[in-house]
Amino acid sequence: MTAARILVVDDEPAIVSAIRTNLEGHGFSVDAAADGREALDRFERHRPDLVLLDLNLPLVDGMDVIRSIRREARTPIVVLSVRGAERDKVAALDLGADDYLTKPFGVDELLARVRVALRHAAASPPAAGGSVFATGDLRVDLDRRLVTLQARPVHLTPTEYELLRALVSRSDRVVTDRMLLQQVWGPEYGDESHYLHVYVARLRRKIERDPQSPRYLLTEPGVGYRLVGEGSTPTR
Repeated sequence: MTAARILVVDDEPAIVSAIRTNLEGHGFSVDAAADGREALDRFERHRPDLVLLDLNLPLVDGMDVIRSIRREARTPIVVLSVRGAERDKVAALDLGADDYLTKPFGVDELLARVRVALRHAAASPPAAGGSVFATGDLRVDLDRRLVTLQARPVHLTPTEYELLRALVSRSDRVVTDRMLLQQVWGPEYGDESHYLHVYVARLRRKIERDPQSPRYLLTEPGVGYRLVGEGSTPTR
């Protein structure tokens, strides 16, 4: 089996070296770029399976790298972000990044996010008539619009269901407030986060055993929400 090719883009040699060592130690093939221009050049020439991308880059910044990649490819992009830069994280995710890691991050967390992103990229679209999402005791049958928890039906309002469906479509990935608002309420929405907070709270009361300590629907502070898929470990 061919090793997944990962392009690491960061202008700090120590970080690149540490990431390369850990990824190669787990069987991945690693390429690296120190600035945005080099990143785009290497992306065009080598077409990696995944990009780990710092946002603060020389020559071409990380946001423009995301824009350029998204114009032509759906390659997973995991952003490497400095702690506290929520606006940058949100903007990157809205542009099409799949996930983000806050610096400093642990090796296990890095590997977990890489594997999730690669798994989603490799997964084929569900066949018509067979699109069922399952995680723990929660089941969402997208064709039948049927939600169950511990095999018991969960009665959702149309808006609650559309919110859950939007999260299911990007399970294990961060979905920003703006993305959820526009997908569920419409393209004219984007700043009405209070709508979202109310409906997330209502949805948690119906799908979580303990809404105050959710297992499935997690908050990514300052950014959005993440629906934890089967086999994933919730992170705080």
